[in-house]
Amino acid sequence: MKRKKRSKKNVLLTRLLLIVAYLTAGWFLLYIDRPVDPVLPVKKVRILPGTGFFEVVDKLQKEGLVRNTPFFCVLVLTKGAARHLRSGEYTFSGKMTPLAIVNKLSRGETDVCRITVPEDMNLRELAAHLARLHLVDEKKFLSLATDRTFLRSLGIEEGSAEGYLYPDTYFFDDVITPEQLIRRMVEQFWSVIDPGMIDKAGAMGLTLNEFVTLASLIGKETGHRAEKPLIAAVFFNRLKIGMRLQSDPTAVYHMAPFEGKITRRHLSMPTSHNTYRIEGLPPGPIANPGKDSFLAVLNPARVEYLYFVSKGNGSHQFSKTLKEHNDAILRYRLAKEKDA
Repeated sequence: MKRKKRSKKNVLLTRLLLIVAYLTAGWFLLYIDRPVDPVLPVKKVRILPGTGFFEVVDKLQKEGLVRNTPFFCVLVLTKGAARHLRSGEYTFSGKMTPLAIVNKLSRGETDVCRITVPEDMNLRELAAHLARLHLVDEKKFLSLATDRTFLRSLGIEEGSAEGYLYPDTYFFDDVITPEQLIRRMVEQFWSVIDPGMIDKAGAMGLTLNEFVTLASLIGKETGHRAEKPLIAAVFFNRLKIGMRLQSDPTAVYHMAPFEGKITRRHLSMPTSHNTYRIEGLPPGPIANPGKDSFLAVLNPARVEYLYFVSKGNGSHQFSKTLKEHNDAILRYRLAKEKDA
């Protein structure tokens, strides 16, 4: 009698477990095929190299993309996604189902990372720019960019990557490290600034460092392509007669990232790059110039200009003599005061 009762209990328990399993399976199937939360906005989730499976689940949960952790973990394990997690930035939305989210993770469908490096930013400006975009750690970027061992591996003999971080738009399909980013930018520099250009600069009496330095001054002085050969001519004409270059951006290079108006106080500062105080070119580049600035160095305009002054609209007035230059300064200063 006891055996029959025990047998009935076992049958009931088995049936109960089957019912629970059936209901759980049905609940699981409903869970994986329903949107997480249709009103949840689009979320960007960055998975760094070496991030573990449970850390990824925790990140998704904090973004509101995982509402049932046990079911989600089972789904990840059954799909084998835990073994194929790929670092990178992913875009998810609440309209996606858990199954769609896990499929995206298992396939490693990261977003393409688009990084635009503007022309004529100096090293510190660039590091701050990239840090604001949450792409690099600013201190680590600057440390690598002045690491002589690392720089030599990139073909740079100077003590800084300044001038060699070529401004361009770069695409990455993974989380980028400061080392990878610097390497890619320097590789692009060597691709664009080819040996023929470097040889021509050498024939003009410029070392590679002087070539890059002069291009950086030109880029910082004007963003107008048509003016760059004229700016180059002014600098070459001054160098030829031993006249100081007196380039305003060199006076505040040590203060980068510099914002504001350059004053007489800045121009009088005794710094290593200030061409109001030193003879000839500064010891190294003051920014990362684009190709137009390099071409301007190689092809300066055939003019006798020694001076230029801003017109206040981004362009410049060029002059041969100091009198013409002073007249231009007065004219544009009066025009500026009139417009104010």
